[in-house]
Amino acid sequence: MRLLRLFAVLAVLMGAPLSVQPAQAEPVRVAEFLADCPYSHRLPDDPIIFPGLPGASHMHSFFGSRVTNAHTTLADLQRGATNCNPSVDRSSYWVPTLYRNGTPVEPTITTFYYLGEGVRPDVTARIQPFPLGLRIVAGNARATGPGDSTIARWSCLHAGHVPASKDFVTCPPGTMLESYLDFPQCWNGRDLDSPDHKSHMAYPVGDDCPSSHPVPVPKLRQVLRYPVSGDPSGFRLASGGGYTMHGDFFNAWPVAELERRVRDCIRPIIKCGADGRPS
Repeated sequence: MRLLRLFAVLAVLMGAPLSVQPAQAEPVRVAEFLADCPYSHRLPDDPIIFPGLPGASHMHSFFGSRVTNAHTTLADLQRGATNCNPSVDRSSYWVPTLYRNGTPVEPTITTFYYLGEGVRPDVTARIQPFPLGLRIVAGNARATGPGDSTIARWSCLHAGHVPASKDFVTCPPGTMLESYLDFPQCWNGRDLDSPDHKSHMAYPVGDDCPSSHPVPVPKLRQVLRYPVSGDPSGFRLASGGGYTMHGDFFNAWPVAELERRVRDCIRPIIKCGADGRPS
């Protein structure tokens, strides 16, 4: 044994490599999985706010499901095609179309994060999957100025020195205009929708869900990156100024798939990719 140790020391001194077992990588401690759902189509429809009324809405840009229109039902989404990665996500996501000097601009990077943040760890540990068919609207389409209550934010990709704002920002050349929007993550446990399309959901209070909305669900974070920069004076949304940014979500994830991702990624606080596996 002493002779073996001597040979090992000599091998190091002579530059010979020693066999080293690779360390096992630990999962990143972030409660997250995601879906990349590119732009699909554009219509002046909204099956949540104006169901069955084609053309009744301002123009919307749709992501994920390729079949969404004013008449869309859950069954339509479940049967229809999607461009999401993962392809098991048949949900539909939509936002007011962005225009630059009257020309529509669609995001080239569209990611929908499902997160366990924003609440205490013990609340994260009891997060439940979205119920099938849940419909949520986040943001304020009727805002009349940046001072109105809204949780949407604009920023610039790769330009962190530009402060985030409720209205459009001036992004340096070579960067992209970003929109961030967090959906409420507390459900009342009963309703898949509500008359105002918001009151069945709530945001956490004091890192926990309020007693009126006791069921924690994943925080859906919508991140859109548009291939525009520079002077924002020519920008507008179909709903108005940048402060009117809002998002709609119609859940059509298969029940078992969503349950698996919540169980394996959200509750144990593990960062997963689009496949719902640790990344």
